[in-house]
Amino acid sequence: MNKSIIIGAGPAGLTAAATCAENGMNVLVIDEYMRTGGRLLGQLYEEPDGSWWNGIKESRNLYEKAVELGVEFRLNTPVNNLENDSGVWTIYTEQEIFQTEHLLLATGAAESPIPIPGWTLPGVMSVGAAQVMTNVHRVQPGDRGIIIGVNVLSAAIAMELSLANIEVVSLALPEKNLITQETANPKEVMKSLLHVSHMAPSRFARWGSRLMKNSFMQTLGVNFYPKSGVKMWNIPVQLRKAVTEIYGDDKVEGVKLATINAKGEIVPGSEENIALDFVCIAGGLYPLAELAAVAGCPFYLVEELGGYVPLHNERMETPLQGLYVAGNITGIEGAKVATSQGRTAGLSMVCHATDNQLEDEVQYSIKQTSKTREEAHIQFHPEIDKGHTKILNQWKSYHSEE
Repeated sequence: MNKSIIIGAGPAGLTAAATCAENGMNVLVIDEYMRTGGRLLGQLYEEPDGSWWNGIKESRNLYEKAVELGVEFRLNTPVNNLENDSGVWTIYTEQEIFQTEHLLLATGAAESPIPIPGWTLPGVMSVGAAQVMTNVHRVQPGDRGIIIGVNVLSAAIAMELSLANIEVVSLALPEKNLITQETANPKEVMKSLLHVSHMAPSRFARWGSRLMKNSFMQTLGVNFYPKSGVKMWNIPVQLRKAVTEIYGDDKVEGVKLATINAKGEIVPGSEENIALDFVCIAGGLYPLAELAAVAGCPFYLVEELGGYVPLHNERMETPLQGLYVAGNITGIEGAKVATSQGRTAGLSMVCHATDNQLEDEVQYSIKQTSKTREEAHIQFHPEIDKGHTKILNQWKSYHSEE
């Protein structure tokens, strides 16, 4: 019973495991995938200082450190259910049943789908699937494709695909409907991209983005946005084009691409067929928090964090005794923030499980998480700090009502 259990072998889970093991705890990590690393595995991008962030290498380093410290792993092991009885958590898998008094959920994030006519054809995939195929398995998803959905994630992965000599003809919007809403509105998409304008490879684009800070200029910018798009890494980002259909007999053969006005409405007669052999759909990410819901953890909808997140504090504790959360389950951010949160969660678990007096280290780790968030080159949500403040206020409110 003195073994802590971590569900999720991504950057948060691996870091928490190593932190716990460094401080004398026995640790078991459970993950449904066959390899450790989570979404970290697919990441490959250039840092501001010119160095390269290689997710496979970073994942291997975290895993090897955990193994050296004696952490035990159960991979390819999905968790089906969680139960708590008198402070003891029971974790059910198809192979075994585990118990612990200290459980961390580091389950990460999942992609939001965007339904488009023809999206069940072979050759249609999520943008994350294309990233894993390319960066992890070294398999090209196709020769020529399009990404439907313009956001931080799709822009980063478009660059990664181009590095692998895969032709991405465009980043375009989905057709506007009740489901797509803001993701199909050119003005809203432009606003969401302003906070990552520093990533633009063109000095002109970076300078121009500074003019787009007020609503009038944003409206003007969308109205005069080039129909052919603005190129980023030689890939057109087309905020005035929308995919209305994916076509093909037994597999993807192309898409129907239409011009849209500043409100996202289709311009009649503007559709054209674009020949392709693969399509990526980029609907963004949301916290993968089903296990926290099964555990009975309170939830709150915080749009700035990417959706519904389990209630937690800065120490990564939930209101449920012995249950902790870390990583993208607490809000959509980068791997470096997840790693920092994992360390905080690990230290919190050690404080509760052992006699180690680590309060100073916990507080330092909390500060480092804030600093890492502040310095993040890529932010998936522009008001992430506001989101974390909201969840902390909910934490205070929840405990004041007890």
